[in-house]
Amino acid sequence: MKNLNKKEKKKDQENKKDYSLWTNLKLSFKYAKHQKKEFILYFIFNVLLAIIGAIAPLLSAKQLLKLTDGILSELMAISILILIIEISRNLCNLLARKFSQIFAAEILKKIQIDIAREVLKIETSDLDKSSSGIFIDRLVKDTGRIADIFLDLNMSITEVVTNIGILFAVFVINKVLFFYYIIAISIIFVIEKIRISKFISVDKKYRKDAEKATGLVGELVRGVRDVKVLNASESFMKKISSDIKKINEERYEMGRIRRTYTFLSGSIRDILDFTLVALAVFMISKNYLTIANFVVIYMYRNKIFDLLTLVSRVLEWIKDFNLSAGRVFEVIGDDTFKKEKFGTKHINNIKGDFEFKNVHFGYNEEKEVLKGISFKVKHNETVSFVGKSGAGKSTIFSLLAKLYEPTSGSILIDGMNINELDCDSIRGNISIITQSPYIFNLTIRENFTIVKEDLTEEEMIKACKLAKLHEFIMSLPNGYDTLVGEGGLTLSGGQRQRLAIARALAQKTEIILFDEATSALDNETQKGIQDAINNMKNEYTILIIAHRLSTVINSDKIMIIDDGQITDTGTHEELLKTNKEYKKLYEMELKETK
Repeated sequence: MKNLNKKEKKKDQENKKDYSLWTNLKLSFKYAKHQKKEFILYFIFNVLLAIIGAIAPLLSAKQLLKLTDGILSELMAISILILIIEISRNLCNLLARKFSQIFAAEILKKIQIDIAREVLKIETSDLDKSSSGIFIDRLVKDTGRIADIFLDLNMSITEVVTNIGILFAVFVINKVLFFYYIIAISIIFVIEKIRISKFISVDKKYRKDAEKATGLVGELVRGVRDVKVLNASESFMKKISSDIKKINEERYEMGRIRRTYTFLSGSIRDILDFTLVALAVFMISKNYLTIANFVVIYMYRNKIFDLLTLVSRVLEWIKDFNLSAGRVFEVIGDDTFKKEKFGTKHINNIKGDFEFKNVHFGYNEEKEVLKGISFKVKHNETVSFVGKSGAGKSTIFSLLAKLYEPTSGSILIDGMNINELDCDSIRGNISIITQSPYIFNLTIRENFTIVKEDLTEEEMIKACKLAKLHEFIMSLPNGYDTLVGEGGLTLSGGQRQRLAIARALAQKTEIILFDEATSALDNETQKGIQDAINNMKNEYTILIIAHRLSTVINSDKIMIIDDGQITDTGTHEELLKTNKEYKKLYEMELKETK
């Protein structure tokens, strides 16, 4: 089994998709192609901005020449033209920003919805091994970078094209200064290339460590009560402080790289400016250059020096985009995080028969939890599983809901292999009520409608009454519209379980699985829930995992699980007669309740 898993891992590594720049751009474009109208309008206004950007310095240079020559009438005409152009620039900029925001917002919305949907498809075994921070950071931060790339590239490429046009104009005016500019921007390019390489290297480490820190903060928020009760505040804070310190050091290092190279490139540009003036003075003195032409070329110097800064910025954005896109498409794709696989056959209403045939399963390579387990359950039958913790009882429920895949063997529902059925046929017909149910940080009503959108008020109230929860809800100031806090923190343990039971009952599925669902309830409430379960007998297929044997005595069949195997099966009365261990446990429980 170990060798097999090693081979599978090696094969997965070989098949892992290489998220190259071209691959990421193609994958990203599908989120942008439906916003063509906004993108075209944004592009048009950026082209106009590029034209204005090329003309404005030329007019400014002429304005300066007319001023120095004292030709005031032409100076005023040029000044009026510059005013019109600058107002047009502001208007184009306003409209370009408007369409860019619409464009980016739509892309961001689509890709975030997509990644959220794909997270829900990831195999439970892969989720077990991953920090929540991995998905939070990629959903919130990396998706934003993908949405921005199209706008950043369009704007920067427009500027680059404009500045290349300016550089060509310098070539026409004076070839010596043209080659000087080529040497100057090459020097700036080399510096920027080194900066980007160092920055991206640190950024990659920063994002990986930031994911861990995000996950740990999430653990703190969700487990804050336990942290306090366990008196683990100091040790938890040490761990958080260590992680936060690490990512802040990396953030500082990125800032240091940016500061250092900004200072270096800025100083070199100042030197290049001085050298340009010195060279121009020499050329003017030798009549190789006119003052008028030098004024025009000098007015363009910032645009030309910015050319390679823009190119390096585009390269930085591309590398940043590629890093973000790779992280996002690792989640959306099927290579890094395996996705659940379902069949294509659909059953609207299953009867509720199912069978385990020689099923083996382990959560890892070292330990097998189920060891060739086989049993049948008929529809509308109530079956209970009892046994020690870790014997494999809850694992049976997880496999039945297809949260995990068996290592070998097969599971049948209504005579059909579970792998042939689609997701809705399985999970739309099974409700699981666990010992520690997750209650969403929503209102009580929303906790119901999120699992069944078309639920009526009457159905919700009926389910809550069955779960002995309706009276408590009505005692709250906002009733069913009361917020319950993250994980249902404002509710007691028993109230959370009763809400989970009511939520499952409201789904009206054919199979209902109770996984220690009454463990946190007091005896009186437990009896009420047990009465509700008894009332559902012969109408639903009910499976119960119970610590208390008193909750399983009315089951049609009780299976004793020990070390991943079924060691005995029978009714309560039969097991009392034939199984000494079961009889001993039941008698001990009777003594405790007296």
